[in-house]
Amino acid sequence: MSWDFFVPVCIGDLVKTGGINQYVVQDVVHPKQLPSHLTKFKVALRNQGPLCILEHFDTGYSVLQQCNLVELGVKEDMLEILVQVVSGLAASLPVFLVSTSISAAERKEKLNAVKMSVFLLCKLTETLESYSCRQGIITAPGKGNKKSKAVGEGLMQWDSERESVLQALVQLLQLDIRSLWNLSLVEEEFISCVTCCCYKLLENSTISHVKSKPTRDCIIHLLGVLIKKYNHLLGASVKVIQLLQHFEQSSSVFAQAVSVWSTEYGIRAIIGEIMREIGQKSSEELAREGSGVKAFASFLSELSSLVPELMIPNISVLITHLEGESHTMRVAVCEVLGEILVRVLCGDGLDESGKSDRNRFLDTLQEHLHDTHSHVRARVLQVYTRIVNSKALPLCRYSEVMELAVGRLMDKSINAVKSAIQLLAAFIAHNPYSCKLSSADLKKPLEKETAKLREMKEKVAGKAPVAVIKASELWAAMEPELLVTVRTELEPTSETAKEQQENEDDGDVQEEKEAEDIRATAVKIAQYLRVNKYRSAVRLCVKAHNWFPQSEMFASLATLTPDTLMETLALIFKGSDEDAAELTQDLPPTPQKDGEKDGEDGELKKQEMLVQYLRDTETFALEVERAISVINNMLYWKTTSGIVQEAVQFCVTVCEFSVANSISGVRKMLPLVWSTDSAIKDAVVEAYRRLYLNPQGDTIRIKAQTLVDSLSELMVDASLGTIQCLEEIVQEFFGSGSNLQSTVVQILWERFTGKRETSGLHRRAAVLLLGMAARAEREVVLGNLDTLCSVALGEKVTEDFLLARDTVITICSITDHVRQSKSSPFRLPQDHQLFTCLTQAIAEGVVMEDPYWQSFMEQAVRLIYFLAESPDQLCSWLLQRSARLLLNQIAEGGEVNKDTAQVQDGSQESCEQVNCVCLAQLLALCGCVAFWQVSHLERSVSAELRRRRGETEEREEKEKGPSSKQAANESAMEEELGLMGASAEDTEAELIKKICETELLDEENLLSAFLPLLVKVCSSPGHYSHPQLTTAACLALSQYMMISPSVCEENIRLMFTVLERSSLPVVRANTIIALGDLTVRFPNILEPWTQNLYARLSDEVPSVRQTAVTVLTQLVLKDVLKVKGQVSEVAVLLIDPEPHITSLALNFFNELATKDNAIYNLLPDIISRLSDPERGMNTEDFNTIMKQLFSYITKERQTESLVEKLCQRFRTAKTERQWCDLAMSLSLLSMCERGFKRLQECWECYSDKLTEPGVYQPLLSITGKLRRGAKPQFKAQVDEFEKRLTAVHTKGLENVESPEMEEENQRERSVKKPRTRRAGDSFVTPQKSRNLFFLLATWSIIVGMDFERMSYETPKVTTPIARTSRRARLRN
Repeated sequence: MSWDFFVPVCIGDLVKTGGINQYVVQDVVHPKQLPSHLTKFKVALRNQGPLCILEHFDTGYSVLQQCNLVELGVKEDMLEILVQVVSGLAASLPVFLVSTSISAAERKEKLNAVKMSVFLLCKLTETLESYSCRQGIITAPGKGNKKSKAVGEGLMQWDSERESVLQALVQLLQLDIRSLWNLSLVEEEFISCVTCCCYKLLENSTISHVKSKPTRDCIIHLLGVLIKKYNHLLGASVKVIQLLQHFEQSSSVFAQAVSVWSTEYGIRAIIGEIMREIGQKSSEELAREGSGVKAFASFLSELSSLVPELMIPNISVLITHLEGESHTMRVAVCEVLGEILVRVLCGDGLDESGKSDRNRFLDTLQEHLHDTHSHVRARVLQVYTRIVNSKALPLCRYSEVMELAVGRLMDKSINAVKSAIQLLAAFIAHNPYSCKLSSADLKKPLEKETAKLREMKEKVAGKAPVAVIKASELWAAMEPELLVTVRTELEPTSETAKEQQENEDDGDVQEEKEAEDIRATAVKIAQYLRVNKYRSAVRLCVKAHNWFPQSEMFASLATLTPDTLMETLALIFKGSDEDAAELTQDLPPTPQKDGEKDGEDGELKKQEMLVQYLRDTETFALEVERAISVINNMLYWKTTSGIVQEAVQFCVTVCEFSVANSISGVRKMLPLVWSTDSAIKDAVVEAYRRLYLNPQGDTIRIKAQTLVDSLSELMVDASLGTIQCLEEIVQEFFGSGSNLQSTVVQILWERFTGKRETSGLHRRAAVLLLGMAARAEREVVLGNLDTLCSVALGEKVTEDFLLARDTVITICSITDHVRQSKSSPFRLPQDHQLFTCLTQAIAEGVVMEDPYWQSFMEQAVRLIYFLAESPDQLCSWLLQRSARLLLNQIAEGGEVNKDTAQVQDGSQESCEQVNCVCLAQLLALCGCVAFWQVSHLERSVSAELRRRRGETEEREEKEKGPSSKQAANESAMEEELGLMGASAEDTEAELIKKICETELLDEENLLSAFLPLLVKVCSSPGHYSHPQLTTAACLALSQYMMISPSVCEENIRLMFTVLERSSLPVVRANTIIALGDLTVRFPNILEPWTQNLYARLSDEVPSVRQTAVTVLTQLVLKDVLKVKGQVSEVAVLLIDPEPHITSLALNFFNELATKDNAIYNLLPDIISRLSDPERGMNTEDFNTIMKQLFSYITKERQTESLVEKLCQRFRTAKTERQWCDLAMSLSLLSMCERGFKRLQECWECYSDKLTEPGVYQPLLSITGKLRRGAKPQFKAQVDEFEKRLTAVHTKGLENVESPEMEEENQRERSVKKPRTRRAGDSFVTPQKSRNLFFLLATWSIIVGMDFERMSYETPKVTTPIARTSRRARLRN
């Protein structure tokens, strides 16, 4: 073979004349002749094998060159042949490659066959892939049309064909075919031909789908072979970056590919190359759209989840992007760091380098918890959640990160808040501390252990050895001074000095004679040296030679010189080890033994670790409590349901892990079962089902016991609202058909009856839970009425009125009023045991002083009216019996409390003393009976009349049979107009009303006998001063006033007198509630007294203010009271010192804002009332209130109108303070262009007040707000207005011309021509000038003169204020 095949850059290059021995296509076959040539190609393939490509290459080239003209079947046949050729080469080449006797011609032949077949196969695959993608785009909208079917049939399942092509190429290239080339250097064009085909297939948008996984894996392995064996590393890294930039959907595919290349093929360098390419991208480039930043970020995140350990060496090039503008890249880098921390840099086995990297990465993540972009903050919080869940966060960082997470709960981003809640839940679920203890419980143990640690440290410090300096070191320090002393002692002295020395020696000798041996003398010398008595040591050493001449220690002193003496002293001082031990006996005690010392050090370290653990636990508990407090408040946020659901889930988590105070959040979220948002309601129901209704246990009995215990704990100390909410959940449980129901009911009855020892609280919880179960199944209670009566309402009822009250509440659950039944009423006869027990307990309790009797009485009377037949007769008998018992007590002269009142008979002068508490209880009973009697008439009796009327009409219709057509039409018309039954209902309502007005308080009715007494007690607070009596009388009187309008009108003035003058806060609070109910019942009677209700908003007692704002909120929001200017009193409560009252006032305005234009209509009046000098409100409080109120003004039209209204009020404002308040109010508006225009139009209203700084500064701030983001034209108008404001403020209005004046003056000056004055000019009538008018107008403002204006001089906005004349002012 004399020619070589060179892979062309362009397909058309093969038909051109090439170089020497270069293959050129000779014959391009016409499309119509291609089928016959393909047949020949197939025959040659069967006969000659894969080398037939050398002879039939032109046929394949013709198909490729004329691809658009060739039929699809021809291309598919060609593809099949080429796959067989490549597969044949892959099968035959291994034997050829291992052969040692290969000629150059054979090698060239094989090489050309490989290059030709691979070239044709790759190019044809690219062509068919392009055709497939194009057809997919064209046929996508009409998936069921004929064209799509034709394409599907014609293109034979391209996915499977594509996979066979790739498998053939992998089989071929996995062989070591590099030996076919000279020097094993594979030409770049051949590699590019294969890689271009692979990258073309990766551009397909469906390559990441699950169905394309086989094709995707083949491409990845093929590229891996090319990178490893054919030096495609650099090209692959560049191509990956390019494709990521243009095909965002390919990020996951390339992440998987790079992972495979680095692990299975060992090409780790490619990760570094790609990361460096991404790291070198500039921040500005990544911030632009279309830069592929999303694909880069997704790629990095995916890659870090696959091979995080291989990214650590090059992580520094990515960290630079944390300072860039692209928040997407910052998120990706933080996620990479998180994966590395979770999967690589975790555990206790890290070396110093690993710990350093871990700390550095954690510091980086902590910094980006404060990132400027909310998405980054949210993602970093999620990364930390993953780290905590994986237990990869070091213990020393728990408190710090948790504190940051709690801080993120106040983030403005909803996603960040949700992520922070999830992170805190993860902290609690995986914390190493004891969450069951609160910070208060941890305080005492911490103080105790800290004190113990302090004592141990002091003890160890006392035993600590003093540092011992070696004798040789001491000798070296003292040697120079000692040598001087030796020389001085050995020098000859005078006679006097000798005598003095002898005297000193005699004294020393007396001491030294005590020495018994040489060793003692040596010790004495050493002691002298240690205390710096060098002269004594020298003299004693010289004498010791005379005392012990045979001693070796002093033998050198036979010749007394400074050197010998120093040698002897050194020997004595330093000596041997044994001597040194004795010579140092005067030092402090020697150190402790090693074992004892190590033991004390170990105990000290243990104590330090215990104290540190307790400190960390306390810090953690404080952060948990802080988080619980914040998240509990989030339960009622009105932003999105997502945060509320996360808060609910958090409350469930902390409760499951028994965190201290966790029950508060569980109880607080309970009212959300009434939420209108179904997602929130379902979340709460599911939370309670998970916490309480799915108990764990081995047997049904244990599960039921756990369920009852959990619900009982929730019921203990629960408020009435909590119990009502819990009813919904418990009722759902008993209605779900659970297999625990019967066992749970049995355990509840055991607790209630006392068969199982339990506390009083749990007995009450059990009976209330039975009542909740009875809502779903009445027989639970109805079948056990006798048990309830005998246990709780029997002889021992007076011992526990709370249990009796809760029992009555439980029995109420079987009544029609609670169950909303529409059938015939369910009632029990008067002589039933239940009513006998109730009436007896109530009557006996009247003459007792039990604080819980009244709550029991109220529920018992309610039950009598709900369940008894003829309850009015029962209650009449009850009143008689109670009054008789009280009279008997008086007559018998029973014990009288300290607080008594004298009840005087009008006809007798004698007076008898009565127990005030008992009288108060009797009056409370009267009021309760009166209230429920009215309710019974208007609800039960009225409903029964309607039911009976309905039954009668139905029976009559059946008796009459089908009526005539005309009657049917008339009845249909009446029904359509709503007239049917109206007259009958009106008649029934009138009957009930007449009974209330005439019969209930008739002289024959016992209720009327107590009304004069109620009035007397309420009207004589000085005479009847007992607090409980006054409270009961006022409440009972208000209940009497509910009976009829006449009673209400007669006593309304008395009630408001009590409201204003009573010294008891509880009386004032109760009266407000009663008057609120009366306002609903008789609005026309109460309407003139509305101002008195609002006056209680300024009561000095917080509880009264709280009651007043609560009642008024209900009345206003239910449209019972008209919203007027008195709402300013509610606005004042926005700055109330009590936070709860402030929240109620805020809730009032939040709800009021939902009504159309309500706050908008009230704002001018509120501003006027609050800025009134007589009120005396300071500026800071006024601004606080106005900021809140103006936050509800969001409509542009409302803003525009308010600008005009507030500007007009400048005219009527009398004081500077009012001007300043109006200006501040204007500055709080969200001003727009239209509002600004209206502000300019009203210039005359406030221009003369601009000299005041309190007016000028707020208006100037408006211009600053308007200038932000304004268009150039509008910004110029704002600047001009600001200059005008500043000019008037600094110079005064009289010295500043208006813009209109300036324009006209300039126009007049430009029109006016210079001319010489003529003699007759003085007689010309001068024209009126606008400048003259302006001067006159300015003078009138200053002096106050009135003058007439011409029609064309009249301003557009007239001033309604009549200016006083100068003469009038002078007269005043």
